[in-house]
Amino acid sequence: MTRIDFVVTWVDGNDPIWQKNRDSYKDVVSKELNTDSRYRDWQLMKYWFRSVERYAPWVNKIFFITEGHLPDWLNTEHPKLVVVKHSDYIDGDYLPTFNSNVIELNIHKIKDLSENFVLFNDDTFVNGAIKEEDFFIDGIPRDIGIFSPQVPSREGIGFISLNNVGIINDYYTSRAVLRQNFFKYFRIDYSKHLLKNIVVLPWKPILGFYDHHLPVSYKKSTFEMLWELETTILKSTSANRFRTREDVNHWLMRYWQLCSGDFMPRTVKFGRSYNIDSDMSKICLDIQFQKHKLVCLNDGDKVVDFEEKREKLTSIFESRYPDKSLFEI
Repeated sequence: MTRIDFVVTWVDGNDPIWQKNRDSYKDVVSKELNTDSRYRDWQLMKYWFRSVERYAPWVNKIFFITEGHLPDWLNTEHPKLVVVKHSDYIDGDYLPTFNSNVIELNIHKIKDLSENFVLFNDDTFVNGAIKEEDFFIDGIPRDIGIFSPQVPSREGIGFISLNNVGIINDYYTSRAVLRQNFFKYFRIDYSKHLLKNIVVLPWKPILGFYDHHLPVSYKKSTFEMLWELETTILKSTSANRFRTREDVNHWLMRYWQLCSGDFMPRTVKFGRSYNIDSDMSKICLDIQFQKHKLVCLNDGDKVVDFEEKREKLTSIFESRYPDKSLFEI
């Protein structure tokens, strides 16, 4: 069986030293793309480890990426845990960085990272029993091939997605992608999303992809290849300490895998992304009854009563995972 690593990024937005360092650079920040919710810590990370220990005991290594601070409960001696500081793999010219795009675009440089890995954010959780085959089959990433037009907005990362698609259009057309990978894009288990692939048929350019906001299966070699092909834009993004509208992100590598056909289809029902501000009841039901194998709990500036919602999420996670994992002291 091919080795599969998990990579998870984490930041302690409550760390006063980190806050002071970030604030010293804030004169260069785009406020719409770098709100406080981007860095807010919901203090749920220990449940991430508990769920992985319970449902993914097969994982090879877990690379825990941090600016340098660590949760005080983390057992750094666990044999599967590798703590990685930004300075361990990101060029010093780009540090310090407060830009998640920089942190994620450079992960292929992490020492001893396996060719096949799954990229998590700290808001994405394992929510049920998962197998290696859910993420890779014979070394090929699992994903969903669904086109979806990108709509730019003043808030959010729509512009970054458009930048990714602009690069992809230099190499691929939607017609060629669909012709060469017909059975990976036209599938009954895509459910209603199948219509999106039908709707884009008249257009030659790629208009965008459906972004599921869930952990992504990647090949390290895909990152290495894109860095060779698009060195300028990737270096330019890496030089931005905060998110900008000119950035690209790791979805560029995902889009490349989708267009090249380097993926095996997976049902859209495998995971679900929720907005904490509007979906709390659905989130609690999904976590309690394991409706999906993966869930994303998306933070945002519209979240009100932060402490109340944090306590509610903590309570539901605690009910699911009451016992400490070996990743905890």
